[in-house]
Amino acid sequence: MDHATDASVHGDFNDAAFEYAGTRSRFFRKDRKFFVETDGPDGKLATFEVKYTFGVEPLKQYLIEFPDGRIQALSVAWDTRPKDQGGQRWFHLYPDAAVTSSDPLHWTRLNQNWNFMCAECHSTDVHKNYDAAKDRFATSFSEISVGCEACHGAGSRHIAWAHQKPAARGPDKGLLVRFDERAGITWSAEAGTLTPKRSAPAATLRKEVETCGRCHARRGQLSEDWVPGKPLSETHRVSLLDRQHFRADGQMRDDEETYNYAPFKQSKMFAKGVTCSDCHDPHSAALKAPGDGVCAQCHAPSKYDSAAHRQHANVSPPPGCASCHMPERRYMVVDRRHDHGFRIPRPDLSVQLGTPNACNDCHRDKPAAWAAQQIETWFGPERHGFQTYAGAFHAAWTDAPDAQALLAVVVGSSDAPGIVRASALAEMPAPDADLTRRALSDPDPLVRLGALDALEGIPADQLWTLASPQLTDPVRGVRIRAAELLASVPPSRQPTADRSKFTQAAAEFVAAQKLNADRPDARTALGNFLARQASAAEAQAEYRAALRLDPSFSPAAINLSDLYRQLGRDSDGERVLRETLSNSGQSASLHHALGLVLVRERRASEALDELRQAAELDPSQPRYAYVYAVGLNSSGRRDDALAVLRTSLQAHPNDHDTLSAALALSREKGDSASALGYAERLSRLMPSNREIEDLIKQLKR
Repeated sequence: MDHATDASVHGDFNDAAFEYAGTRSRFFRKDRKFFVETDGPDGKLATFEVKYTFGVEPLKQYLIEFPDGRIQALSVAWDTRPKDQGGQRWFHLYPDAAVTSSDPLHWTRLNQNWNFMCAECHSTDVHKNYDAAKDRFATSFSEISVGCEACHGAGSRHIAWAHQKPAARGPDKGLLVRFDERAGITWSAEAGTLTPKRSAPAATLRKEVETCGRCHARRGQLSEDWVPGKPLSETHRVSLLDRQHFRADGQMRDDEETYNYAPFKQSKMFAKGVTCSDCHDPHSAALKAPGDGVCAQCHAPSKYDSAAHRQHANVSPPPGCASCHMPERRYMVVDRRHDHGFRIPRPDLSVQLGTPNACNDCHRDKPAAWAAQQIETWFGPERHGFQTYAGAFHAAWTDAPDAQALLAVVVGSSDAPGIVRASALAEMPAPDADLTRRALSDPDPLVRLGALDALEGIPADQLWTLASPQLTDPVRGVRIRAAELLASVPPSRQPTADRSKFTQAAAEFVAAQKLNADRPDARTALGNFLARQASAAEAQAEYRAALRLDPSFSPAAINLSDLYRQLGRDSDGERVLRETLSNSGQSASLHHALGLVLVRERRASEALDELRQAAELDPSQPRYAYVYAVGLNSSGRRDDALAVLRTSLQAHPNDHDTLSAALALSREKGDSASALGYAERLSRLMPSNREIEDLIKQLKR
């Protein structure tokens, strides 16, 4: 980040124009300042002064400061690449969309806000200083860009150390943490295999990786009290592997900003003790050696820099190590980044699961089966690799009957990376008591967090025994998650000895949400917590605050409507949902929630219309189609209901509720053949269910 000056502004501000979604933006200079004329928060053309530049290469953004302290990042950015590489031009970060002022991604809206989205990682010693009562920011930083203290923490003790006489100086140099994990470490090739081996095992807590992860991870901030070298989960909530941002094998999805902390922590290199500075200079970010030389520091060229390994002798130059083991994915249109999972190419998984592979990144004209056959020809029929969990996550994300068992194997594996075991716990269709108990005492805080996620929704009388020990966990993020989970347990059912522990952890949870009070998701999370605590008035205030920040934020509206349902105020719930729909008419979840309210109000025709819209807007949610079908059947439209269920089953063949409903309606219709088919599919999902087995026998008669 930098102030906008002749030296830092590289974009064309010589009255340059850029057209996008019906808006003609103009970039110009006046009185030695830089301006852009573009669509403002109301959609009308207005002129804004550029106060800051953001980024270096391959793109540079420009920041606009508003009177309320908000700093917003323009979505029209400058491509800093050379012209012969397609650069030296203005471009929009969402070229395939038409982002206007009503869209959450518009440059004036929440998701382009520097104070929350960008500042912590691009400046030093940032304090957001959001005033929730006035809805204003007074964000401050010690250095406008990334300085020494951004990674090393407060430097006052180090300065004091430097001013001491040499004889009085301590070995810690006054630093908060010594990044000394590589000190005295060597890598040597094991005899016979040439596989690199670390001279000493790596520590469980990798100080360097956790520190780099502060900015190179997809995460949310819980506290500004960050100290280098501590587990990242102390002050941040790290995103686990999910279907929105990752492929089933853990690869980053295109255009989903996952950063490199999660991919690296999935890698065999991390498991064996590699740290960030084994490959990168921590101050310049440059590689320790050019090209494949950085890999050759540990991986013997005699084994890996050979035609027998690379299998591309007829290609000049042959593909480098990164081409196959660190495939690139593109973000922000022009920013190509290497996946740091360091995985072995698996086109066979592409055939089975649809995951991408490095071979077909180049051989786009060939099918994955061709690439898989080539790999088998070169290296034999058995596929070896460190990341062996793709099948489990694919099963979970497709509702396969063996998902629970496959995920349990991942959770129980001592070889699976911690972030993967945590993600598998969070994805399990049903909590496994034994696995969860063991995971709650795992040395990796991410695994403990995954275990807490796995407990979401279990009865309160079981929850306290399992989760309450984490109220005093040494890592703040774990304590906060435990408090959030246990909020549903009434004080009268909390052991007296534990109440103060809950109170302290709950205060940390509330503080984390208040730190992010500028975000509707944080206000909604606090509202949910208060609702669980039976503080209805306070919960309502938080939900309302979330909707003031973003009138289209559906989770706040849905939870507020549900709160009104509990209070016997469905008419108020309906009003909230309709108001939010007026700002977000394409939200399937809002239409679904409104349909349920109308069902309770006995307005069947209106309810069916809302439930239909939900099912049509989001076919990825089988629940919407199921509820719509139930409504159709209740209205005497059984055949229409069956048609909806059949369509949904094409996309979700293993959804239990949909199959059960299709089975029941087919039997009512007298269609025994279809009913038998649905019953047999359910039997495969629940092989030990005697009731279904008896039904199958009955249908076969």
